[in-house]
Amino acid sequence: MGFARLYIGWMLSRRESGFTLYELLIAMVIVGIILSFGIPNFAEFTQNSRLASTSNDFLGSFQMARSEAARSKNNITICASTNPLAATANCGGSFNDGWIVFVDIDGDLNRSGAGENIIRAYPPVASGVNVTTNGGATYFSFAGTGLGRGDVGLTPALSTAMICDGRGIDVAPGGRATARRMVATALGRATIISDHEVIQAAGGVCP
Repeated sequence: MGFARLYIGWMLSRRESGFTLYELLIAMVIVGIILSFGIPNFAEFTQNSRLASTSNDFLGSFQMARSEAARSKNNITICASTNPLAATANCGGSFNDGWIVFVDIDGDLNRSGAGENIIRAYPPVASGVNVTTNGGATYFSFAGTGLGRGDVGLTPALSTAMICDGRGIDVAPGGRATARRMVATALGRATIISDHEVIQAAGGVCP
């Protein structure tokens, strides 16, 4: 008899420690509210990270190419490539496809001779990111002095690049923009602009 009472008491205590349907519904509502705030913020964080990553890669490739040109006393070219990660990577396509930085000994914007090795290769830009350059420019080349070579032949060199995603150019917290603009001077100095007003004033446009 005593054992039966203990067993019934134990069962009742287990029932009391569980969730009621009402409590479960309240918990689900709270979780839903939290997710409704968290998911959009996480999506925006992801978009900003992709923009920053592409922008930093662009800026880094210019800084590295300029430094290597001055060090090696060789032409160093940055160019868009449709196969940037291949051993036979060469110039072609657009920067959305990726790009390479290579030793351009003869300065013809083409990897064709001995010693024209790739210094660094960059894969295609992240999904949702789009890079648009001035007139569709696909290269920038440095001379052995570490200065930009300007336009090679009749092909315009890169001077500006808009790095955008589906948000276009909107105002982000702190006056920053939801897009980035890279400016490269003829001498080869590159800068990333993130201020919304400055980008708008410069006529920056996202496709």
